Amino acid sequence: MRISSKGEYGLRALFDLAQHYGEGPIQSEHIACRQGIPVNYLNQMLVTLRRAGLIDSLRGPQGGHMLTRSPDQITLMEALSALEGPLIANDTARDDLVPTQPDDSVMIREIWDALRHNIATFLQNITLEDLCQRKRQRAGNIMYYI
Repeated sequence: MRISSKGEYGLRALFDLAQHYGEGPIQSEHIACRQGIPVNYLNQMLVTLRRAGLIDSLRGPQGGHMLTRSPDQITLMEALSALEGPLIANDTARDDLVPTQPDDSVMIREIWDALRHNIATFLQNITLEDLCQRKRQRAGNIMYYI
């Protein structure tokens, strides 16, 4: 699995929006400055995130970008899938190979299937809110919910 700069920067942008959730639209220049992302590249990713239904964008002097749902409802799996597509291709086998031991390829394919499942499960269990909580914990601003 390889995460491109698009996936990395797009996730940072979503994380930034999650940290400012409820504050209204956030301008892309502010996100770019805080996250160290080139503005033009960020704007391309924001279009992708908007098409995926993860953010809304408003034009004008009071415009900007905001999450379409609360940070606890957006998983890292959903975000990375929107930015990267499938994280591990479903068909990893080479069509031009004809093994004399077909069971071997079945066993290897089972490994890839298990890896795909574990990655998906891991990323589906982490939300943008979880990232915000982790940041608050590191800063000593722990929020407890009852």
